[in-house]
Amino acid sequence: MTQTDRRIFLIKYLLAENGSDMPVPTEEYSQRRLLRSLVNVRPPLPIGEDYLAAEDEYLRTEAAAGGITDIKDLTPVESGIYLWQGDITTLRCGAIVNAANSALLGCFFPCHGCIDNAIHTYAGVRLRLACAELMRRQGHDEPAGRAKITPAYNLPCDYVLHTVGPVIRGEATETDIELLASCYRSCLKLARENGIKSVAFCCISTGEFHFPNRLAAEIAVKTVRQCKGDTEVIFNVFKDEDREIYRRLLR
Repeated sequence: MTQTDRRIFLIKYLLAENGSDMPVPTEEYSQRRLLRSLVNVRPPLPIGEDYLAAEDEYLRTEAAAGGITDIKDLTPVESGIYLWQGDITTLRCGAIVNAANSALLGCFFPCHGCIDNAIHTYAGVRLRLACAELMRRQGHDEPAGRAKITPAYNLPCDYVLHTVGPVIRGEATETDIELLASCYRSCLKLARENGIKSVAFCCISTGEFHFPNRLAAEIAVKTVRQCKGDTEVIFNVFKDEDREIYRRLLR
């Protein structure tokens, strides 16, 4: 089965779940957008093993073709700390950190540009199912400043650490600052408890949650330096602006 065959199979499966007889687009770009959209909006419900097998093969083949960056190929900027600009879903390390929302179920907006959407898209539908089970057992929304762990499924890393950062309305308060620092501490603590040797942090709470980029980076660097212990930490940035901020903060 080719990648096109797998993609069409996955699309048809998800359309059939919805009772839709919509035709599958013939163009590859449109197929990719439709598949991502269907995965993004799918609720955390049981799904067949035939779908999961095809999705695993499809996503892992896509990841290999797109290129994977291994932490072993990176050069630290200071002891045990790395700065890397790129797509966090292509990073092979112990765990990557997802800037989640309080429902912890991923982003339901089709093809949205947030990191939560990307991580759930390229991990596959089992990530949302795992998060839903965590939340079912917890019985309430995830508070800001804490962290949960799940397998990474089809991502090249081993685990995903999900943390909810503070949402900023106006200026960041002392409470906001402490909650953001707590996100980093909670993820590092969870990594140590699970024997995870390396963690890649995204720019938690910036972007959709509106935490000022430089202040967020200062908190991240200060907290990681204080709390990382033997854990190797990658500061993952996507924008040039954030790369420059972290480059100036790190030695």
